[in-house]
Amino acid sequence: MYKVIILTILFFTDCSKKPNLNPHIIVLGTTQDGGAPQAGCKKTCCINRWTKSKKEFYVTSIGIVDPKTKEAWMIEATPDFPRQLKKLSDENEIKGIFITHAHIGHYSGLMYLGRETMGYKNMPLFLGPRMSDFITTNAPWSQLVKLNNVKINQLKKDKEIILNSRITIKPFTVPHRDEFSETHGFIIRGPNKSLIFIPDIDKWEKWNVDVLKIIKKNDYALLDGTFFDENELPGRDMSEIPHPFIVESTEFFKKIKDEVEINFIHFNHTNPLLNEKSNLRIKLSKNGFGSASLFQKFDL
Repeated sequence: MYKVIILTILFFTDCSKKPNLNPHIIVLGTTQDGGAPQAGCKKTCCINRWTKSKKEFYVTSIGIVDPKTKEAWMIEATPDFPRQLKKLSDENEIKGIFITHAHIGHYSGLMYLGRETMGYKNMPLFLGPRMSDFITTNAPWSQLVKLNNVKINQLKKDKEIILNSRITIKPFTVPHRDEFSETHGFIIRGPNKSLIFIPDIDKWEKWNVDVLKIIKKNDYALLDGTFFDENELPGRDMSEIPHPFIVESTEFFKKIKDEVEINFIHFNHTNPLLNEKSNLRIKLSKNGFGSASLFQKFDL
């Protein structure tokens, strides 16, 4: 005779535990404009990435999310806009897009709002004065304005914008290669914390402000980490593509690293920090600096 024993396992959940409804920032991409792998790259840094599905790296963008109101805003419209939009809009309504400047990886995703794809109506677009002129006077972007796919709202330097009752965003200008537009960074504030976002800048010393004072006023910083050091692009004149090397930035910010959580972002495809298991990334973390990861969140 066989005895059949039926075990019933009851799982109890803590009904008192409420979901986190704090506003937050979500990292929607971490690479420089060209992405990773980058077009034409046959180096070791990219060769194995060509065979992998495109899910590890997207071009740098962040989302601002209020889970309570189901509202979200995007900073940057990248070549990876379709996937980033899906991630952000699955549970939220997109209320607007902010663009830092007119380098191709930061605005080219706007094409998906046009007649050829979404045919969107009146997406609020937040741009600096020169960036506004760039979009309205240059085809094919001007067609987005003409067909009312986007509605331009012009940013005013250091003028805070109220996104909703819990979140504000303030633009400010930074020195960068401003061939076509000014370059903005943003400070995003929630009920409890703030984050400063500067994905592109030439060198920290070129910014005519007290950089350390501005950065340490925030709880988090997502900062330009395009290149790790000056030896990263043999044969290229690095003065033509100036960015603060991470080895410079860690020295520059060492005085305030315990006062603000500093994470680097906007990695070139050659940057060893793209490899989350790299020894350099582990060493950087031990020294008090972080490296942004896809879909990482920062509570506000």
